[in-house]
Order: sequence, then structure tokens, then C-alpha cells
Amino acid sequence: MHHPVPRSQSLPPSVAPRAELASSPSPSLAAVAPYLTPSLAAVVSGARRRALRDGDRQIDTAHLLHSLVESDPEVGAAFEGGHQLARVLGYLVQRSIGYGLRWQRTEEGSAARRLLPAARRAESPDARPSPWSPAAAAALEGAFLRAAERGEPRARGVDLLVAVAADPESRAVEVLRRAGVDPAALTARIAALEEEPSQQV
Repeated sequence: MHHPVPRSQSLPPSVAPRAELASSPSPSLAAVAPYLTPSLAAVVSGARRRALRDGDRQIDTAHLLHSLVESDPEVGAAFEGGHQLARVLGYLVQRSIGYGLRWQRTEEGSAARRLLPAARRAESPDARPSPWSPAAAAALEGAFLRAAERGEPRARGVDLLVAVAADPESRAVEVLRRAGVDPAALTARIAALEEEPSQQV
């Protein structure tokens, strides 16, 4: 069964602490880690390192996507073969020299910013600068919500991938489309694989 990112104004009590962490002014990996599988915790840590290395002010969805496709085997299985993954990575590695140059010194917005609490708080003019872009904060919150819908305490890499792909304004979706990957088809493939009793994405 497909689990889209919910578009509700309020969060279930069991998910609220995780959503609060997603939008914290300076969430530590140690604070977020209890709500992530070990593999997703490694992905988030890798995305933070990549943002610092690239000189970016915030972690955005392209950083998250890059770390996901490089280090999470379950995410890799969601794509249609190695050729598709290679195209996605090809665009991501060009971030600092190609089309991604226009992203420098700009904030990544989010189509969900008016709907998901984490995104709204991340964009609040009264809040301290967040290390997460509004779209990245919304994606992390969406991953928590998707895991909660399955009754699982921790979000997995595919939960974050689905949440990232659900935002048409995200940089990750721009990368996917440039690489010839249809975000809707990608999430449908994840849903189909999750429905198969013999395997899990």
C-alpha cells in the first residue's frame, strides 16, 4: 500500500516529538537518531558532511538524495537498474560545477511549507537560522509520518525518498527529472515492492 506524505495541519501525538526534532534550530544527529534506522542515520550524517564540504548554508533535499543513493541499498533497489542510478548520481556530482551553481546562497523552498508544521517553523522569520532547508525539514517530517503510518518507530531510507519525491518544488525532484526519473513512478515502484511479501524495499 502506498503511503503518501500526509497533508494534515496537525500531527499524531506519537509523531510530534520526531517532527519537533526535524524542525529544531540545530537538531543533533544524536537527538534524531532514535527515530531513524541505522542506515538512514548514516544517510543524514552523510548529507550534513556533504553540505559542509560544498560550502552550503543548509542541508537541502539534493544533499539528502545524494547520500541516499550512494549509501542506502534499499533506496538503490527502488530505481530501475544501475543505469538510472548512474544518471541520478551523474547530475548530483555536478552540483558544484553545473546547473547547481544557481542554488548557492539561496534557500530551497517547499511546496509543503504551508501544510507541514516542520516546514512552517523552518521558514519562520522569528526562528533562528535552521541547518535544514524548508523542503528538507518537510521531507524528514514526512519520513517520520510515513513510518508512523506503518506502526514503525523508526523511519527508513525509502520513507525519506518518498517524502523527498513528493515535493515538486524540491531540488531533489529537479535532479530526478533531469536524470529521466519520474518521481511518481519511483514512489509507485516503492509501494509495489513493499506490497510483495517476499521482499522489502
